[in-house]
Amino acid sequence: MKRSLSLVCVLASGLGAAALAQTAAPAKADPASTAPVAITGASKIAVIQFQGAVTATNEFQRDIADLRKKYEPQEQKLQAQNQEIETLKKQLQEATASISDADRAERMRVIDDKTKTLQRAAQDLQGNEQQDGQETFNQVGQKVFNVMQTYAEQQGFGLVLDAGQQNSSVLWFPQGVDITRPVIDAYNTKSGVPAPVSVPSAPAPRSTPGTTRTPPPHQ
Repeated sequence: MKRSLSLVCVLASGLGAAALAQTAAPAKADPASTAPVAITGASKIAVIQFQGAVTATNEFQRDIADLRKKYEPQEQKLQAQNQEIETLKKQLQEATASISDADRAERMRVIDDKTKTLQRAAQDLQGNEQQDGQETFNQVGQKVFNVMQTYAEQQGFGLVLDAGQQNSSVLWFPQGVDITRPVIDAYNTKSGVPAPVSVPSAPAPRSTPGTTRTPPPHQ
């Protein structure tokens, strides 16, 4: 049985900057600022690979490492149960020619019962891991979104696009508009969480300046 813990992988649930923006608490409107703002020129546009930025923060990597430690004993228990089942299967195969049909049927029943129990336990564990992992992503992601918003405003960007989404419409961007790394650095500084000694394999995606993504074919 493969290890069921893959928290970083299950976080690819479409939660990007746009999704978190929708869940953010709306700010109270200032009566003096309700009048329409005239746009006098083209807005500066930035892009960010938001999910990669969240998972690359020191805080997220620390929290995911803690979750791995939390679930490790349960995973080891499941691995031991799986090994027991494999041993029983091997013993049955080796003894097939020397045991009665009744004994064979009983052994197969035991193997089947243990396999079903293992599968149910593995599904429960995976569900718990996914829920905890998603909650961790949401908690850190909301704070990263706030830092991103502040950074974009300070740098004069009027629009931030999430280039990390699978269905993103961002086809090309130059180096200067990718704010993924600056946002990660700003968040790490604000959170004060040091970089983990052992870094999980989920770094922020690196963007290549001037890289053109293949546009979808015309219908």
